Amino acid sequence: MGRIIGIDLGLKRTGLAVTDPDQMIATPLHALETVHLMVYLKKYCSNEDVDGFALGEPLKPDGSPTHTTEAVKQMAEKLKEIFPDKEIFLVDERYTSSLAMDAMLKGGTSKKYRRNKGNIDKISATIILQSYLERKSNR
Repeated sequence: MGRIIGIDLGLKRTGLAVTDPDQMIATPLHALETVHLMVYLKKYCSNEDVDGFALGEPLKPDGSPTHTTEAVKQMAEKLKEIFPDKEIFLVDERYTSSLAMDAMLKGGTSKKYRRNKGNIDKISATIILQSYLERKSNR
């Protein structure tokens, strides 16, 4: 079994998380400028066994698309094109940024760490990925 990569796509910055090879636990991986995402994923996938991607789908509280939903759908298509052998899963990412901030506060992280928006993106990607893992295990 290979890893699953969680992606919290942003217009400027993207947070990444990854599972262990048994797909049991999600952990933060990296935050990077979105323009460098595909290069990073190609390199990562060439070094690790990856089964697929859990891509956060931004939705409004009522379930309607946000201003970034189309960018995420385009990214899903690009991932399918570049990685045709890997599965792409869209995961509702509503409230992940606020959940990430709450997790960091409860975890006792420093104010300096919380100010780094890349850290919030990594934690958000981890929440997206963990949500996917929980949904998958409940099937």
